[in-house]
Amino acid sequence: MNWKLPRRTVRTAARGESFGSLRRRAAAGCCALLLLALASGEAARAASSPEALTPGAAAPAASSPGGGGSDRLDPRITEIMRKPDYPNAQWGLLQQDPDSGRVVHSRFAEQFFIPGSVAKLFGTSGAWNTLGGDHRFRTPVYALGERRGSTLDGSLGLVAQGDLTMGGRTRPDGTVDYTDLDHTYANDFPGATLTPENPLAGIDKIAQQVRRSGITRVDGNVIVDDRLFRPEPVFIPVPTPLVINDNLIDLLTTPGARPGAPAQLDWRPKVAPYRVTSTVRTVAAGQPTDIEVTTSDNGTRIRLSGTIAAGSEPALKVSPITDPSAFGRTALIEALGRAGVKVTAKPTGANPVGQLPGSYAGRPRVAQYTSPPFAQYAKLIFKVSHNLGGNLAICLMAVAAGSKDCMDGFPVLADFLDRAGVDRKQVQLLDGRGGNPVDRTTPKAVVQLLTYWQHTPEAKRFRNALPILGVDGLLAENCTDCPARGKVFAKTGAAVGLDALNNRLAVGAITIAGYLDKGNGRFDAFFAGVNGASTPDTDVNGVLDIADDLAMISAYLQEDAARGEG
Repeated sequence: MNWKLPRRTVRTAARGESFGSLRRRAAAGCCALLLLALASGEAARAASSPEALTPGAAAPAASSPGGGGSDRLDPRITEIMRKPDYPNAQWGLLQQDPDSGRVVHSRFAEQFFIPGSVAKLFGTSGAWNTLGGDHRFRTPVYALGERRGSTLDGSLGLVAQGDLTMGGRTRPDGTVDYTDLDHTYANDFPGATLTPENPLAGIDKIAQQVRRSGITRVDGNVIVDDRLFRPEPVFIPVPTPLVINDNLIDLLTTPGARPGAPAQLDWRPKVAPYRVTSTVRTVAAGQPTDIEVTTSDNGTRIRLSGTIAAGSEPALKVSPITDPSAFGRTALIEALGRAGVKVTAKPTGANPVGQLPGSYAGRPRVAQYTSPPFAQYAKLIFKVSHNLGGNLAICLMAVAAGSKDCMDGFPVLADFLDRAGVDRKQVQLLDGRGGNPVDRTTPKAVVQLLTYWQHTPEAKRFRNALPILGVDGLLAENCTDCPARGKVFAKTGAAVGLDALNNRLAVGAITIAGYLDKGNGRFDAFFAGVNGASTPDTDVNGVLDIADDLAMISAYLQEDAARGEG
């Protein structure tokens, strides 16, 4: 994940939570963002003060300090980097004009840093280049059997294509919806919200098309063909060929009318055999909101317990869908029933993929769901730091290369980075989300990638897919009234875990990378980040304070760039 959270919401929740809840949130929730070590050996070596190279000079091979004085940086940036809050941390910085190649600021530009979700820029860019920004996923359903009037004597086969949302976030205008703090992070931080779209929208459309094809009865089964690629357990979360609601059940708890009253529960998507119960009670306003989610071994029985404060906003939690293919099969059978198509097979149970043919040649297609363009999915991945989508991008590159092994997406990515002019020896990746301990990048490699995009016809589309400072995504609540608002387009990243020894949060990385609007259609590419920081205690707001520092650094860089300074 990245580091923008609704600060007021988080702080209110933090005051109201019990100490045990905060410890669980720090040790489990915060670690769930990115389970990483503090920093690499290189990044752990902190300099005593920030240095900048002489503006206009090329970055030296080692990006070593000492090429200029710290006065070369905006004094406001220098003040941030010299805070006593960062005694053991190391800062990285590179700002460059993508047209002239002029280096404006550089600090440790060729040293490895933990990137956090800034790493999503690499994998998602590779998939965007491989598939094309206008690529649409077309998920077909075939009739596998003989038609007798309106009856299909056989089965329906839905062939999963790696569609990230299956219509579950698609607005009426065809764009993909998102909130500033996505539901995929609901178990990690309070304040996550849902988009209003129906998570089963694509499945419902498929069912309606089957009915319009003339089929009203299926004397057979419904099967999800999930053979597009094999699950890769190294990737967390694990991408699947069929994704419905990010492979999550949403659990929304609303406080009762008065203290002592049962809380109200709503959940989605409602698909058998999933069942949800709640014993959450309403407590007095200002008392702890502390909700725990437990599940059965197969994940289909979900129970909520704990408390929610009277008068508080609804609290969102999520629970994983443990078998997405079986879930999708049942969802389609139920949707067919709503559309007027009866399926004789039992709706719940395993997905019988072994009954599918080796080829669909000659089989009639009776339905097809078409997704928004891939650029909309890239926008979702960047704006909310969508971890499943980031990992899925690697698998989709493997599929494009004719492989079912997600790891085969990395050679495709390597080829793209070579063609894009990125020194890929300055990038280390073992996933697409930026959450593996292996993941590293140099500021230079990130800026090289950003420079590539700036010279393509997709430059504006790519730039606008990134969070915009003070406007949307994970930068929506940073710098909302500063001069740089709306003028920094950047992906953010974080690597945070519990330092149990010192009862604080170890902030392996807070990073930001993207574009600074200089006016008149001109942009600088930049990377800024800090590795090896820590918070005073386990309060997640300490992480937000560091994130604010990075946001302000980007804002100051933009202000200076717009004035032609630096």
